[in-house]
Amino acid sequence: MSAGGGTKAIVAALAANAGIAVAKFVGFLFTGSSSMLAESVHSLADTSNQGLLLLGQKTAQRQATRLHPFGYGRDRYFWSFVVALMLFSLGSVFALYEGIHKIQHPEPLTDPIIAIIILVIAIGLETYSFVTAISESKKIKGDVSWWGFIRTSRVPELPVVLLEDLGALVGLVLALLGVGLSMITGNPVFDALGTIAIGALLGIIAIILIIEMKSLLIGEGASDKDLDLICDELAAGKVQRVIHIKTQYLGPEELLVAAKIALEPQLPLDEVAQAINDAEMRVRNKVPHARLIYLEPDLDRSTVTSS
Repeated sequence: MSAGGGTKAIVAALAANAGIAVAKFVGFLFTGSSSMLAESVHSLADTSNQGLLLLGQKTAQRQATRLHPFGYGRDRYFWSFVVALMLFSLGSVFALYEGIHKIQHPEPLTDPIIAIIILVIAIGLETYSFVTAISESKKIKGDVSWWGFIRTSRVPELPVVLLEDLGALVGLVLALLGVGLSMITGNPVFDALGTIAIGALLGIIAIILIIEMKSLLIGEGASDKDLDLICDELAAGKVQRVIHIKTQYLGPEELLVAAKIALEPQLPLDEVAQAINDAEMRVRNKVPHARLIYLEPDLDRSTVTSS
């Protein structure tokens, strides 16, 4: 579900942003608005970003090799991290530079009505992309808040698209305000201030994504809920308890579980093997994305000592 939903949201955002970028560039050529230029570069960056997210999904499907025995699932984290960096460099920094430049060297707008029409159309297209991302995210979000989903999701594409679309929508409103106020007052500084506000907004979103994607790229473990489920399923049958356990996501749908488990004493070798197989099956039935499970059998030393 997460891969398919992520792809649908990415494709919707890619189509919307490609059309919006072309329209905004045309609007900038007619009006000379710095807000339109900032939004044009923003949409161009977003379009490129969606392409990188699709690339990450494609390369992550490569088969494991001897050099990369756990596969390439983290490619999706890597390219999502690159997207966050691009959003900061091509979106935020450029907009801030352009806004400051236009304050220092203000230029009157020409044909601002064209910019307003294009921005209104862009808001409609961006809303479609945002609604699609929300719909696909709800399928895996569960009961957590939207902020909690962004902070804890192991599927990188959906939080990226959600925040990009949100930033794009707010940025379009800021650009609309900047152009509108400049047209009403005849003062192009409002357009420049709108551009700076867009840059600041994109910078905040980019920093949030950089922090979250870096955490995924380094390696995050199972959620508290999944970890409790795994431990409960391991500590059943002939397994007395979990001595210690470590988990890590190798990709959005592939969780590695490594645990030392205490078995009943004096079990024959065939029963030890069966107990391990049963424990693995119980875990996979409850947490399907726990695909790689390594269990080390041991004795409960505290029980042996006390007896």
